[in-house]
Order: sequence, then structure tokens, then C-alpha cells
Amino acid sequence: MRFLKQLAVSLVVLVVGGAAWVRFAPGAGETLGAIGVSHPLIDALSGSQSDEGAGGQRNGGRGEGGRGGFSDAALVVVKPAESAIVNNRLNAIGNGEAIRSVTVTPASTGNLTEILVKSGDRIEEGQVIARLDSDEQMIAAEQARLTRDSAREKVERYRNLGTARAVTAVEVRDAEIAMQAAELALRTAELDLKRRDIVAPSKGIVGIITVNVGDYVTTSTPIAVVDDRSQILVDFWVPERFASKIFVGQPITANAVAQPGRQLDGAIHAIDNRLDQASRTLRVRARLENPDDMLRAGMSFSVMMAFDGDRYPTVDPLAIQWSSEGSYIWRVNGDKSERVPIKIIQRNPDKVLVDAQIAEGDRIVTEGVQRLRDGGAVRIAGEARSEREQKVAGDAQ
Repeated sequence: MRFLKQLAVSLVVLVVGGAAWVRFAPGAGETLGAIGVSHPLIDALSGSQSDEGAGGQRNGGRGEGGRGGFSDAALVVVKPAESAIVNNRLNAIGNGEAIRSVTVTPASTGNLTEILVKSGDRIEEGQVIARLDSDEQMIAAEQARLTRDSAREKVERYRNLGTARAVTAVEVRDAEIAMQAAELALRTAELDLKRRDIVAPSKGIVGIITVNVGDYVTTSTPIAVVDDRSQILVDFWVPERFASKIFVGQPITANAVAQPGRQLDGAIHAIDNRLDQASRTLRVRARLENPDDMLRAGMSFSVMMAFDGDRYPTVDPLAIQWSSEGSYIWRVNGDKSERVPIKIIQRNPDKVLVDAQIAEGDRIVTEGVQRLRDGGAVRIAGEARSEREQKVAGDAQ
């Protein structure tokens, strides 16, 4: 019994659906007749459509079919095409570094005897910031100086004796070579003594000092970090599509994340020579002036760059249609529909940027696309209402 009920319900649904199709779909009766299906009810339903169409014509054009074949034209809703620019702005997050940052290490090993600066001091290039024990080097330098002085006196004496032919020219030459060797030994000793002073290789501000007086340090022990932050370098990464649009000296604007509302002007300082293959991005370095010393190395920055960009036409998302050949839209040209193939560039919630042969202001169909065909007649919903309003106003007059 349950099966018979389901079968009966299915037959009723099919009959009602078929009747509705024949009643409301244009040409449905002819289609059924062409395949040999005929029934008085079907003929009556299909005939009623013809009668209504004829009646509309007999009513003097008061129906939609009486105005020059509007019943055959597809009713659509259109929206004009606009245009927008993409790739005209780049926003990125970067990390700041001092224009010059140096980790100071000793040139030789030994015990620290003095630390002449403290954290936060501003120092100049070549300034002594710490000293190592140097007693042994001072003694070696004095010995080398005495040896040099003795060799110089010997050379002068031999030269005087050479004029009296008391010594040979060979002996004078040997004395001169010994004096030159003594001078080199003195320079070496003085250099070793000078290296006991730890000097700053560049100007800047001293960071936190991590050593104390009396510590034994080597040539790899960091004494202090000196940052020259008169300018700040900001490293950030940009997508590869911008690689050909960036050049050294290009202006940028930046904002320190820790200092919102303060806009900083700068320029591109350097561009890497290759892209990162994993992220397909290019490393770029910008330079910011820091005259008031409010920026620090390690701060994060929001960087913005402006470009000319690329202009594309935009259409309503409802206008996009798809087929086996790709995406397309319908454009109303006069009173005819025209199919235009497109390539989607960027999809936004309110509009879609496309690459297509359309101009700004073209009427693009957004609703009623189901009955459109290339070159078919269309009527626009707003324009149809306007015509009816004008006719009603004319009849009232």
C-alpha cells in the first residue's frame, strides 16, 4: 500500500509539473507535438497561451505583446560597468635596524683594567671605551725604543768613520739594516701596546655593557654594542609582482607600530638581487631619518608604497557567468544582448575586476540572464516601467 501511495503522489507531481510547463513555457505544446505527444488538455493549455497572445494584440496593444514584439524580448536588469585601479598600493610590515651597528670586541686577550663608558653614552669614532692590562707591552715597547736608539747611534758613528776610511762601506750598510730592524721592532711593540686600548670603530650610542673590570676577555668577547641610529633601516618583503616597479630612491611612508599616528617619510635604500623561492617575495630595505632619536633598532614598522597601478573595468558579481569556454558576461548593445568573454583579475565583495573588451558605462546584465542569447532582443526593466508611466500619463491627458 505504501508503494502505491508513493507511486500515486509521484504521478500527480509529474502531471502538475507537466501542466505548468506547458502552461507557462513558450513553445512547450509544439515541442510535445513534435515528439508525438498530444492530449486535449495539453492542446487546451497551449492554445490558451496563443489565445492570450492574440487577445493581447486584439486589445489594441495594452498588453506587453502589443508594443512591437516585447513579449519575445527578454526582460533584464542592468548595471553600468565601472573601473578601478589595482596594484597601486603596497602595505608591508618591516623590522628596523640602525644605519650602523657594531659589536666592539678586543683586538687582543687580557684582563680588563678600565671601562671608560657606560650604557647610553654617545661616543665618537676612535674613542677609547675600555683598556686591558698593558704592563708587559709597555716594557717591550721601552726595550724596543732603546734598541732602536742604540742602532741609530751606531749608524751615525759608522757614517762618520766611513768618511775617514776607518770602516768599510759594508759595515756601514750592516749598521743601517740593523737600525731599520730595530725601528720595525719598536713599531710592533707600540702596536701591541696600542691594542690594549679597546676603541669604538664608529660613532653611536653604547648599549648595555655585559663585562666588568677584572674580567678576562678574548678577541671574541663582546664588550658593547654601538648603534648609530641617526638613520633607521627597515627591511620588509614585497610580492614578486612588484619587483619590477621598485627602484632605489623611491619614496615611501612608514609608521612605527609603537608610535601610532606619526607618519615617517623615507626612501628605498637597497633592493635584494633575487627573490626568495619559498615565499616568492623580494627583500627591500628602506631608510628613515631619525633626527629626534625617537626610533630604535628592532622596532616594527608599517611601510606603505604608492604605484601608478593598473586600471581594469569592474562589473557586479551577479553578472559573471560560466561555460565550458570560461567566464563571460552579457552586455546590452542597443536593444540586443551581446556575450563578452572575460578574465577575472580580482574578486571583491561588491565588484569584480575583469580583463575584457568593455568600457566604463556599458550596460551589463545582472538579472534575467537565463533567457539571453547572443544577438537576442532584450528590454531593460527600468526602461520598460518608464515607457508604461509615459503611456499612462499620455492616456490621462
